[in-house]
Amino acid sequence: MAERVFTVPNLMTVLRLLATGVFLWLVLGPQDDLLALFALVIAGITDFLDGFLARRLGQDSKIGRILDPVADRLYVLAVVVGLAVRDVIPLWLAIALPLRDVLLLGLLPILRSRGLTSLPVHYLGKAATFMLLFAFPLLLLAHDTGDVAAVARVFGWALAIWGTVGYWLAGAFYAGQVWRIVRMTPRARAAADV
Repeated sequence: MAERVFTVPNLMTVLRLLATGVFLWLVLGPQDDLLALFALVIAGITDFLDGFLARRLGQDSKIGRILDPVADRLYVLAVVVGLAVRDVIPLWLAIALPLRDVLLLGLLPILRSRGLTSLPVHYLGKAATFMLLFAFPLLLLAHDTGDVAAVARVFGWALAIWGTVGYWLAGAFYAGQVWRIVRMTPRARAAADV
């Protein structure tokens, strides 16, 4: 049976990718923070919906398992770049989040040498991404002045710090998984012959 590509969860993931691109344009181009905030909210909602609907509708797919984490990584990268350029977040945060992904990307050839293309998503990584999905809109809202901005700043930074710590802990967990795979799994035949 052919793999289904056009599913509701995959549509949600594509919508998240589009909302991420729209956010980046809005925050850097016209600097329309209200519409940019709306784009972030749409991206966050679709991140929840794609997994929920895949399970609920029985529409889990190989393309969805690949596309969802890619959309998450692109979301984080686009948002930290946009918010750092606008001085909404400090440079250390804009470097810390993508740096973890770059380091994990370096583990991909090791996984492939064992015949694997990816690791299963861990709840800690999903929880950290979820916190960051809420942190970024709050930090953008906090960039304004007033009582709402003050409250958004407190909650936004709490979620950003916990999300960043969780993001790196999940990265360490994934690296540990790769280490265990290397120790327990022989090299894949095709990789060994190259």
